This record gives sequence, structure tokens and C-alpha cells, in this order.
Amino acid sequence: MAAQRGRQTVRDLVLSMAVIGVVVAGIYVFIPHDEKADPVKAVDYRVELVTARRAAPYPVLAPTGLPEKWKPTSVSYERQSENAWHLGYLDPDGEYVAVEQSTAAAEKYVPEVSRRAEDTGRTQQVAGETWQRWEGPKYDALVRTDAGATTVVTGTASYGRLAEMAAALESGTS
Repeated sequence: MAAQRGRQTVRDLVLSMAVIGVVVAGIYVFIPHDEKADPVKAVDYRVELVTARRAAPYPVLAPTGLPEKWKPTSVSYERQSENAWHLGYLDPDGEYVAVEQSTAAAEKYVPEVSRRAEDTGRTQQVAGETWQRWEGPKYDALVRTDAGATTVVTGTASYGRLAEMAAALESGTS
């Protein structure tokens, strides 16, 4: 009798699992979903940019004129963290590019935001400005220090894309 109840319990369990499987399959088939949709949502950083430009003791930079395929993904301004401005993007190839600015000491700040990149000793001209080239295990970077702040354009993108971002940077003041 106990063996028969055991078989009955197993049979009921299998039938319950089958019913649940059919319901889940039905939900998956009949509820619309877009597998090609981009899971990364663009952010509107205008309010944070205005706030940072009012609060920072240096000219806060943001890109202008980038093609629409560049997608802003993250933004922050932290006054208490040495006036750190961050603006993250995905480039048209899906690579990460970030604009980082701070009044922190460059020798500490640049390796931190570029994930341990190191100065190569080489420079690159971008829009008439000289930028230092840094290379790292994860991110490369273009670096400039002026106007009381260090600006770092860093990420997984190529130096060409980093330069494209650097060339688009403006302070919003004429």
C-alpha cells in the first residue's frame, strides 16, 4: 500500500510539473518580447550637466554634435569626491567611452577611472589640443590637465573613438 501511494505521489508530481511547463511555454509564446531590443537605456543628462557646471570649480565638459548612434548611459557629479564629473556612453560599435573630470591629483585619479591604465609617454593631437595616451589592461585613455582639473576620456573603445569623444567636448561657455 505504501509503495502504491509513493508511485501515486510521484505520478502527481510529474503531472503537476508538466502542467506548469505548459503554462510557462504558453506565456513565453503568447506574451510579446523583443529579443533584439537594446537592454541599455539612454539617459538624459542635461539636468546633471547644468548642476555640475554651476557647482564645479572648473569648466565641466560634455560632448556636442556626436552622431545619434552614441548613447549616453550614465551620469554623475559628486562634489564631495573632489568635484568628480562622470558621463558614460556607448559608442556606435557598442564599446564603452566615459568622460571623467576631477580636481583630484592626476597621478591618483587617472589610474582609478581608467582601471589601472598607465601613461605611455606618448601624446595625441585632438582638435588642436595635446592629450596624453594611457594604456591599460581593460581601458585605454586620453588625458589632459588644465583649468584646475584633470579630464580623462577612457573606456574599452579604440583610440579613434576616444579621440572622437574628446574632439566633441565643450564647456558650454563661449
